[in-house]
Amino acid sequence: MEGENLQGLVEFIARSLVDDPSEVKVNKYQRGSTIQLELNVSKEDMGRVIGKSGQVANAIRTLLKVAAAREGQQVNLDIVEPY
Repeated sequence: MEGENLQGLVEFIARSLVDDPSEVKVNKYQRGSTIQLELNVSKEDMGRVIGKSGQVANAIRTLLKVAAAREGQQVNLDIVEPY
């Protein structure tokens, strides 16, 4: 999976979880050999994406790392708090 496919995977998962899918945005940055993804959702949906004790966020990160590892890439996901 290239960075765009990983970005699409995060968007798909996040849109499936939130009440307002139009507010989901994923930005991609390349930092050396690592792909850095930033997930932005509406303030009301932050709890749904993070989950209790961060379990949902950790599950998303695990899926993302497995998908990237299959292609020999490294990826990090940050969930960015809205303004």
